[in-house]
Amino acid sequence: MMFLLDQIARFIDPAAIAIVFGGTLLTSIFRSPWAHIGRAFSALGLLGRADPAADAAAARVSVSRIRELAEVRSINCVDRVETAQRFLLRAARELSEARHSQDFARWAADEIDARRLRHQAAIGVWRSIAETGPAMGMIGTIIGLVQMFAQMEDPARIGPAMAVAMLTTLYGIILSAGIAAPIAGRLESLSETELAWQTAACKQLELLARDEIDSVAQTRPARPGLRTAA
Repeated sequence: MMFLLDQIARFIDPAAIAIVFGGTLLTSIFRSPWAHIGRAFSALGLLGRADPAADAAAARVSVSRIRELAEVRSINCVDRVETAQRFLLRAARELSEARHSQDFARWAADEIDARRLRHQAAIGVWRSIAETGPAMGMIGTIIGLVQMFAQMEDPARIGPAMAVAMLTTLYGIILSAGIAAPIAGRLESLSETELAWQTAACKQLELLARDEIDSVAQTRPARPGLRTAA
C-alpha cells in the first residue's frame, strides 16, 4: 500500500498543478463572462442524471395530454396540464394565452434560440478549457526547463525542475483530452437531443393552435362595418 502511495505521489506536484489548472482557470475567466462559467460548471450535474430518451418520451406523453385537454375542454385550459417538464409547462401557459398560432410560434422560436445560446455558452467554456490546457502545460514545461538549465551546477535542483517540466505537459493533456473535451462533447450531445424534442413538441403545439385558435377565428362572423351617408 505504501509503495502504491509513493508511486502516486510522484505524479503530484503543487507547482505544476498551479500552472496548468490555475492558468487555465484564469484564462477562462478572461475569455468568458461569469454567467457562462457558472452555467458551465452547473451543467456538470446533468452528466450523470440526464436521460434524453426518457425526456423525449415524457414530452410526447405531455403533448398528448395537452391535446386531450384542448379537445375535452378548450385550449385556454391547457395550462392545467400536469407534467414534470418545466419547458412544457411554460409552453402550455403560452399556448393557453395565445391569440393566434403565430403568437405561439414566435414564442417557441425565441425560446428555442435562447436555450440554444445558453447551451452553446456552457459548451464553449469547456471547449475553451480543452484548448487552453495543453498551452498551459507547454508554458509550464518551458518554465521547468528554464529552471533546470539555470541550476545545472546543482544536481539536486535539476530533478524538481524537470518534474515541473514533465508534469505540466501531463496535466495539460489530462485536463484537455481526459476532462474538458469529453465534458464538452457530452453536453453538446445532450443539448442537441433536448432541443430536438423541444422543437418537435412546439411544432405539435403550433399545429394544435392552428386547429383550435385560427380555425375558430376564421369561422367567426365578421363585424359589419358602419355605413356612411352618401
